[in-house]
Amino acid sequence: MKQDTVILVLSCLGLVQALFLFVYLITLKKGKRKANIFLAFLILGVTIRIGKSVLNTYFHLEPWQRNLGISGILLTGPFLWFYGKTLFDRSNAFLQKNYLHLVPFAVFALLSTFIPNRGDALSYVIYIAVFLHLGLYIGLSIYILYVIGKSVHQQLHNWYRNLIIGIGVIWFFYMGHLAGIFSWYIGGAVFFSFLIYIFSFLFLQKHAFQLGKYTKSTLDGETSRQLVSSLKNLFVQEEMYLHKTISLEIIAEKLNTSPRKLSQAINENELKNFSEFVNHYRIEKAKQLLSEPDSMKQKIATIAYDCGFGNVTSFNLAFKAATQLTPSAYRSQFNA
Repeated sequence: MKQDTVILVLSCLGLVQALFLFVYLITLKKGKRKANIFLAFLILGVTIRIGKSVLNTYFHLEPWQRNLGISGILLTGPFLWFYGKTLFDRSNAFLQKNYLHLVPFAVFALLSTFIPNRGDALSYVIYIAVFLHLGLYIGLSIYILYVIGKSVHQQLHNWYRNLIIGIGVIWFFYMGHLAGIFSWYIGGAVFFSFLIYIFSFLFLQKHAFQLGKYTKSTLDGETSRQLVSSLKNLFVQEEMYLHKTISLEIIAEKLNTSPRKLSQAINENELKNFSEFVNHYRIEKAKQLLSEPDSMKQKIATIAYDCGFGNVTSFNLAFKAATQLTPSAYRSQFNA
């Protein structure tokens, strides 16, 4: 009984969190507005279906109520596809006729009182048809990912890929339960809860907030990687990171690109902003100097300035964050 209570609480918390994400995305102004709305309704569709699983496990539901829960699946597939098309399309040209894909959901929801849900053969056929409908849209979404998604930056590609995987696992679980592979019916709700918590975590990180930041950029993945490679070569050959006046604009001009594209390339390939990227090289240079016998008598402040830092405090903080040691403690390792 105690285990059932824990599962119920966990599942309900996941549903509440999902509804919070729905409201948040509906009201979110950052990024692509339409993409945010499509993602919100994608989450709502899965929430309706999972909510039915939770309620049906612990309470008695009427057939029409179970049908309304199942209708969420007919909402999930089209919005997963809508989201991918809008996320990857730089022209924002989403055709109004695409909304016709929501007709099966509308019909199923309106006729929920009349659609069989008695556990007989016809009910199972309808149930399987609904999940095959979702399977079709998962396939269409994968097609978008590997055809259109090739031309977008890696961060966007990975986000949509992971979203498809999450929906695909839920689809596989329910189909597996129907086939008798999985006996734990409520397991889908538990997995959904963990999935929602992961999504929530991502949305609390700058990574997810920046999903729409470079949506209109013309910088493709290959060019982005080449740009970072050129930047690294510049840093290795000319040690530009040692200059105290270094800036994104100066480096972008040297590489014949725009500051925005350079910032995007660093974000996508190194998962750092420009300052973090520069500090990485400065810390590596400082580690080299601190370990050299010829530099043992140099003051820490001198090394900090030589490595491009403007003051000792910022150097100490950056060095400890990178190595878990102060510069003095790091140097002491080589004083044997």
